[in-house]
Amino acid sequence: MNSVVNRASGLVPRGEEKESTNHDSRTTIHVVNFGCRLNSYEGEIIKQQALAAGLAGAIIFNSCAVTSEAERQVRQSIRKARKEHPQAKIIVTGCSAQVHPDMYAAMAEVDKVIGNEEKLTPAGYRFILQGEEKALVNDIMSVRETASHMVASFDGRARAFVQVQNGCDHRCTFCIIPFGRGNSRSAAIGDIVAQVRTLVAGGYNEIVLTGVDISDYGKDLPGAPTLGQMVRRLLALVPELPRLRLSSIDAVEVDDDLYRLFADEPRLMPHLHISLQAGDDMVLKRMKRRHLRADALAFCERVRKLRPDMVFGADIIAGFPTETEAMFQNTLNLVEEAGLTYLHIFPYSAREGTPAAKMPQVAKPVRKERAARLRALGDKQLQSYLQSQVGTTASVVVEKARIGRSEHFAMVALDRDLEPGSVVAVEIVGASSTSLRGLVSISRHAAGLAA
Repeated sequence: MNSVVNRASGLVPRGEEKESTNHDSRTTIHVVNFGCRLNSYEGEIIKQQALAAGLAGAIIFNSCAVTSEAERQVRQSIRKARKEHPQAKIIVTGCSAQVHPDMYAAMAEVDKVIGNEEKLTPAGYRFILQGEEKALVNDIMSVRETASHMVASFDGRARAFVQVQNGCDHRCTFCIIPFGRGNSRSAAIGDIVAQVRTLVAGGYNEIVLTGVDISDYGKDLPGAPTLGQMVRRLLALVPELPRLRLSSIDAVEVDDDLYRLFADEPRLMPHLHISLQAGDDMVLKRMKRRHLRADALAFCERVRKLRPDMVFGADIIAGFPTETEAMFQNTLNLVEEAGLTYLHIFPYSAREGTPAAKMPQVAKPVRKERAARLRALGDKQLQSYLQSQVGTTASVVVEKARIGRSEHFAMVALDRDLEPGSVVAVEIVGASSTSLRGLVSISRHAAGLAA
């Protein structure tokens, strides 16, 4: 048995966290992912590489560096794993390992540390087996290509992730991730199409396109195709794909092809997650974001005119340096004005080496209090949306026997056991504060619903 476990660090949507499973050191390669969807995707590649290298019994931590809390969780999990599995080989990789390799190399519980590039290549695993040094972490900024990795299946998931891009060319003042991921680089359209075809043939009915900054897709490729052009070609070349979903996007980078797809392509799911971060112009400028408040509002309005049922989520940082109560209120107001439904809230976490860490800091208790107010508003927004869906019919992809997700990414509790990965038509008959309740229609299949 080889397992991939996803542990929440604030980046994974509610309901997608997975708790640790039993670890049999004789037969298991155990990958523990922290953070984003891209790490979930790369966790499958790590498992493949470790299996090929003969690392049975290893526990591999695929770390996140987005906040100091995420890194604390990684260290805590490493210590716990060593106590529970004293004979296992413990390896640390991912963004935190890339940025702070010495921190993990200094931990007595850790056997080896490899970087974000090394975790995807056989050379990294040869180092684990043969190298005398404890850490192998190269300069991520020197990486120029996103290697194509064919992933045929994902453990315990109803949907599959496909990496279309990696790295980031932008330098937001709060963000350490470019130093963990390197500069932006895109996967070739042909490789993406081949990967999606393989996954659909393997039974996956929903594909999520993921990356660090997928809005920047294609600028480094011949002909500089845009994200919208790539998605249009993908849907045309894989007509058997039932559902396609995008991960986080930057509103000001959306191209005309993607806007047309919002209007005309029912297979593109009506759920977008915006990399928003704040709703006040001064805060956004100090963050060095590419958009202003009006841009976010205009984007949501334009998309809703094209696709009235579109649902939006957003990442928001509470208590960014210099943020006043009035500035924070602008962010609160934007959540309601833009009609945002799914909020990922982060109290600001200073990252060493970033410009924001040198700015005047908001007191930690204020950051936590503002984050709590944003979460409370997010809960209210979500509950209102869920209530509005009662009486409708939804196309649901089944995640577990009686749990699924609608086209709009709402969690749906089903009235009967169904095969994970199947897509069914569901009558929505009730709603709680966090999910919908649905009755499965025997006579109608979701494919007919789309027709």
